[in-house]
Amino acid sequence: MDLIDPFGRTIRDLRISVTDRCNFRCTYCMPEEGMKWVPRSEVLTFEEIERLARIFVDRFDVDGLRLTGGEPTVRAHLPVLVRKLAALGVDLSMTTNGSTMRHMAHELRDAGLQRVNISLDTLVREKFHQMTKRDELINVLDGIEAAKGAGFAPVKINAVIERGVNDDEIVALAAYARDHDVEMRFIEFMPLDATGHWMNDKVVGQDEIVAALSAVFDLEPVPARGAAPADRWRYLDGRGMVGVIPTVTKPFCDDCDRVRMTADGQFRTCLFATSEFDLMKMMREGATDDQVAAEIQRAVGTKWAGHQINQVTFVKPRRSMSQIGG
Repeated sequence: MDLIDPFGRTIRDLRISVTDRCNFRCTYCMPEEGMKWVPRSEVLTFEEIERLARIFVDRFDVDGLRLTGGEPTVRAHLPVLVRKLAALGVDLSMTTNGSTMRHMAHELRDAGLQRVNISLDTLVREKFHQMTKRDELINVLDGIEAAKGAGFAPVKINAVIERGVNDDEIVALAAYARDHDVEMRFIEFMPLDATGHWMNDKVVGQDEIVAALSAVFDLEPVPARGAAPADRWRYLDGRGMVGVIPTVTKPFCDDCDRVRMTADGQFRTCLFATSEFDLMKMMREGATDDQVAAEIQRAVGTKWAGHQINQVTFVKPRRSMSQIGG
């Protein structure tokens, strides 16, 4: 049966954070000093992840699973999990920083992973090091090529655009994507950074991003995105598409069809939810699939109409993005 929230939205997409750990320290995800990681014993096992995913797929007709982190590729033996989830017969994708894809792309593809989104916020090596605290740009670029070589299609590139940091690279990033036959997706900077400070002046909105692109490329809009988060434009010369995820200036909450599982087994109905539902504890205390499914339904019954960023009623989540999953 369908899993429907109080506003009539049918849940179709489950984001699964397989680890809270990361090998980068991006300032919009975690504080520069790093995080206190969850002990391994408090992280969902592959068998627990598979069980939860199966409940969502078999009981509630969820047809999309996305692996996130932290950085999912730092989870040991990740292809084993991919193979388990691929057997469920749904769209299986992953968001990654790409730094180890040059080593793992073929193995993940062979295990059944269908699509990848790779983060690339800058093409400038020094800036990349400054933003991530790692000198890994060349490895990420190699990872993009490895993903293409392994047969992932399309390969999508995510760039979070932050004013005064990389907003001068919008056109360069789009040109890179066109030249390398990948799809660029620009993401508005979340104005709440990892240190908890409100940084609305850092947001470069969708209209500004599209204006910068339109000054160089001939574009036409693609019809309505539906439940997908990105608005998309087609290059009139036929060389692909570009998307923008307007999380702040034009939220897509009305069409949201996704929910999230954190690495430590907490079910969240929104990236910015202030409540969590402990499914790991239920399973480890002997709950049946019926009981877990009932708790999922109860949780989805609390899903918000929207995240309320830029409104006085907004309450920031207690966890950083690296702990929740992108």
